[in-house]
Amino acid sequence: MDTFGTRLRDCRKGKGLSQNELAKALETNHSVIGKYERDEVKPSIDVVKKLAAMLGTTSAYLLGEAQSDELFKDPEMLRRLQEINSLPQKDKDYILYNLD
Repeated sequence: MDTFGTRLRDCRKGKGLSQNELAKALETNHSVIGKYERDEVKPSIDVVKKLAAMLGTTSAYLLGEAQSDELFKDPEMLRRLQEINSLPQKDKDYILYNLD
C-alpha cells in the first residue's frame, strides 16, 4: 500500500534529491523529512502543498487521492499531463490527433 511517506520518498528520489536537500528547500531539518517518509509524522496541508510544488507533483498524488496508476507515479509525466490538460480544447485535440 502506498502511503504519503512512500509517495514522498519516491518523488524525492525521482528528482534526485537527498533528504537534506529537500529539507533545506523546505527550510526544515532532514530528520523531519525522514519522519514524513517513515509516516511517523503527518505534515500540515501547507507543507504538503510546498512539497508537491518542489517535487513537481500534486498534493493529491502525495496524499493518495490521485490514481495510483504507474503513469501518475512519475512526477514529470504528471506535470506534463497537467500542462496539456490546461490547454484550450483545440490544442488538446491537435495533440491527440498527432498521437493517434
